[in-house]
Amino acid sequence: MKAVLRRATPHEAAPETYKFSDVEVNIRRNEVVRNGSRVELSAKEFALLAYFIAHPVETLSRDRLLDAVWGYENYPTTRTVDTHIVHLRQKLEPNPEEPRFILTVHGSGYKFVG
Repeated sequence: MKAVLRRATPHEAAPETYKFSDVEVNIRRNEVVRNGSRVELSAKEFALLAYFIAHPVETLSRDRLLDAVWGYENYPTTRTVDTHIVHLRQKLEPNPEEPRFILTVHGSGYKFVG
């Protein structure tokens, strides 16, 4: 999360709380609630979600997400991004098989439209 905030410029800073559909994200408290129940996210899943919230409707490449969320000194494979996206969709999307919030932009990366 610190890496995400460090890389974000002031105009890209995520709001303290963000709501989409039945999901409410509190950035300061690292807390996600869906339908009134707390959703458990790993630190990387939360950092990835926070980065998406800070860059709404922007198509983000896997390389950019790897750099922003994982950093250069800990550079995993691009499948790591895909795996974390799948986990976020399972936890946040009404139907993970037909995502509405974290969309795949084929050949480019991912876009958050929550």
